[in-house]
Amino acid sequence: MKSKYILMVMACAFFVVACNGKKSQKRQNDQEPPSADEIIKHMDKNEDGVLSKEEVQGPLKEMFAEIDSNKDGSLSLEEIEKAPKPEGGRPQR
Repeated sequence: MKSKYILMVMACAFFVVACNGKKSQKRQNDQEPPSADEIIKHMDKNEDGVLSKEEVQGPLKEMFAEIDSNKDGSLSLEEIEKAPKPEGGRPQR
């Protein structure tokens, strides 16, 4: 009888692990661009809530002057949210 319960527990554990694996795989293959909040969390090295030109990478760096609408030398959450989105989705890693 105990072996039946052990098998059920093992089957449930396997199911949970398999489902979590699919979630991470889906996130890796996701072509949606990151949100402005995710961009700041990822690039904000000094954790001041804004991005300086030294902190940004990729299209943000190339378009920094255009995106910095108040010309204060940093990109705020609002400025990043209003920035034009790159064509073609998120780049492949």
